[in-house]
Amino acid sequence: MKRQRLDNVSFEIIHKEDAFGLMQPIKELYSVVMDEHAIIESMTPMSLVDKSPFNGDIKDMKGQLATPTLKDMHNHLDKTYMTLGWRGTLPVGSLKERLAAEANELPLLAASTKDRASEMIDSMMHRGVNHIRTHVNIDPYIGLKNLEGVLEAVDNYKDKVTFEIIAFPQHGLLRDGMNQLMKDAMRNGATMVGGLDPGGIDNAVENSLYEVMNLATEFDADVDIHLHDRGHLGTYTYSTWLDLVEENNYQGRSAISHGFSLGDVTEAEQDELITRIVENDMSIMSTIPYGQKKAFPPIDKIRSAGGNVFLGCDGFFDSWSSYVSSDLLGKVNNFCQLTGKITEMGISETIDLVTRGVKVYQDDQTPWLKVGEKANIIFTESASTAELIARLPQKRTLLLNGHWVKPRIAS
Repeated sequence: MKRQRLDNVSFEIIHKEDAFGLMQPIKELYSVVMDEHAIIESMTPMSLVDKSPFNGDIKDMKGQLATPTLKDMHNHLDKTYMTLGWRGTLPVGSLKERLAAEANELPLLAASTKDRASEMIDSMMHRGVNHIRTHVNIDPYIGLKNLEGVLEAVDNYKDKVTFEIIAFPQHGLLRDGMNQLMKDAMRNGATMVGGLDPGGIDNAVENSLYEVMNLATEFDADVDIHLHDRGHLGTYTYSTWLDLVEENNYQGRSAISHGFSLGDVTEAEQDELITRIVENDMSIMSTIPYGQKKAFPPIDKIRSAGGNVFLGCDGFFDSWSSYVSSDLLGKVNNFCQLTGKITEMGISETIDLVTRGVKVYQDDQTPWLKVGEKANIIFTESASTAELIARLPQKRTLLLNGHWVKPRIAS
């Protein structure tokens, strides 16, 4: 890889009020130099660029807006139907019925996991995703077959995309043989321990969570637990898990995915749990389900308290949903609409939900991209981050770990 200099790269620096009382983004043009290893070597305002010959390639970005690449923090690479042709989703009446329907088709899908996962990764990558946290089914129906297929798929993208792979007991953690299967998964490529509704699926909140923590400490692994259970069953699960985090000094090493129940209880109960979530540096991973305004936790409230909330596409075009939604920016767009964010600042300040906390507007009014970082950038002709989120342009030129990915209309 050669040294590269990218001229006329546009970065948002600050907002200023215009004559009509609207906040407008103020942008500056920079020259960005990255070395042979795709590490940012320098960031120089265009007005100060040295005119002497440059040892490497020069590319004029013509004022395109630079925004951070995206991190999908909740996904299921092994579930999609992509590459298999069209099929609608079977309607069910409950989560347990959905799991049973999924179990029936798992043996049929296992042989194509690599191809299906690859198509899913490719779809997300071409929309700007360079990190994926994926849950992978580990269960008595297929053992480690899905894990094996996902590992084969991600190996072909590791130069551009990074991955966290969660051993996910989709059909229950306390079933016979699951403890050994989970350990086998952790020894054979999984990097995190998962869990699923310790109350609603395992019917044993304490025992299920103890097992999750035992696996995590044995393998020195982080944890991400699916929690769909609503109301006080869900919040009791939150509290019980936080007790275990505190007892095992596991602060900063766990997340709750979905966590809908936090939106079901009183303000006082919310406040108490949010305080503990922030104190224990536990992240909340949401997916912003379409058409379900109540089906996500109080994201703005958690963020205002200093907590981490990140988004993911979840599964798409699979036994759970007929729709394809591989655009993480679409998740932010949906969140902004559901919560009434319509202003330039209100929209742009949500970008860190899908960048794993990277903010475009910095307190010191400097570009978000820093010297010493890997070159990961989305380039668009958007006027601002707010327009990027609101309009969702499909043409996105991508620099992923220093590799150029040509824009295309992704399927």
